[in-house]
Formats: sequence, structure tokens, C-alpha cells
Amino acid sequence: MKLRTSYLSRRNLILICAVIILVGAVGIVGLGRLQFVTGGALVNLGYRMQDHLVAYDFEHEHATPQQVWEEFVSQNRMAASVRTRFPRTARHPVIALVACMDARLDTNEIAGDTRRYYYVLRLAGSALAVKDEEMLELAVANGVKVVVFTTHTECAAEKVAADPEQAKLYPELVQAVKERGIRLHDFLSRPVIVKHLNAKDLIVKWVDLDTRNELAVPHKEGAD
Repeated sequence: MKLRTSYLSRRNLILICAVIILVGAVGIVGLGRLQFVTGGALVNLGYRMQDHLVAYDFEHEHATPQQVWEEFVSQNRMAASVRTRFPRTARHPVIALVACMDARLDTNEIAGDTRRYYYVLRLAGSALAVKDEEMLELAVANGVKVVVFTTHTECAAEKVAADPEQAKLYPELVQAVKERGIRLHDFLSRPVIVKHLNAKDLIVKWVDLDTRNELAVPHKEGAD
């Protein structure tokens, strides 16, 4: 335990030193971007301090549903009290991000940004339904300039769709995954979306995410 704690302390110290170096680089890059990068470094420092904590409620290795719920409520109350004292700046979103509900994906990390410039639509297997298409269309009508549709490696929904036995258990999910490309095409064909695409004030992209590091690369045609 001492070795583990010492290792974490050294690692956190290195991260703190990196932040100090970034702060000292004001004369090299623009102040706004420097603040942005420094803030990101501090966010990652928070990740490093929390990620190794295994027990959800910090007490039980296998917490009961009630214990998980109570801890969730407690954490929410703490976070809400902090936000009340230190409110965040509201932004009008310019990007709508469609992502799978997989817990390994963090939309802040996908965007590399914690600012509130994003509408986020989390869907099982990134599978759009008609209501989701309508919500995205509304977002575009309200000023969104870029829609990013994402799929990712090691997707559980895709694995279910590829397994005949599992597919029998979750037929609606499988059908939705198989129709992802069709649904995206339907979205691109909606009159409001066509209008904005033709006016060149909207971009729609489909990217594939590497689940290990959330790197986005253009979707391979025919891969879905």
C-alpha cells in the first residue's frame, strides 16, 4: 500500500510540475489556448487521483444496489453544492455529438473539451431512432454547425448483433444496429438538414473511435 501511494504521489507531482511548466509558457502560445490546455491538465490530474479508486462507495468491494444508489445521491449532493458556489458558464452548443452509451467513452475526452459547446446524444450502439433524428434536426435549427456521429471499437451492441445466440435475446437492439447507416442517411435527407448542408453552414461527419484512447478517424465506408 505504501509503495502504491508513493507511486501515485510521484505521478501526481509530475503532473503538477507539468501544469507549472504550462503556466510558464504564456509568452509562447496565446493566453486563451494556454488556459484551455492548463485546465485540461488539471482535469486529467483529477482523473489520475480518482481512477484507481475501485470501490464505488469507497467501502464495499461488491456494493449492493441500495449502497450504490446512496453513494450516487451523496456524490450528486456534493457536486451540486460545489456547482452552486462555483457556477459554470452556459454556452450555446455548436456541435451535436452522437455516441454509444459505453462507459469507456467520455464525451469530454472525445471532444478534448469540458466547455458546454456540445449537445450529447448517448445511444446504445449509436443507433438513431426517429425521435433522435428530430432532436438533432431541432439542434441544427437552433444553431448547431457540426453533427458528429460516432461508432467505436469493441462495441458490445455490435458483438451482440454478430452473435446469433445473443441476437435472439436482443432483437430490437440488433435491428437498430443493423439500420444505423440507413438511419443516418434518413437524417441527412431531412429537409432542414439538406437546406443547411446546401448552404454550407452545416457539416455532418461519421467517425470511428478507438475505445482505448478515443481517437476519432473517418468511418470506413462499407464497415457498417
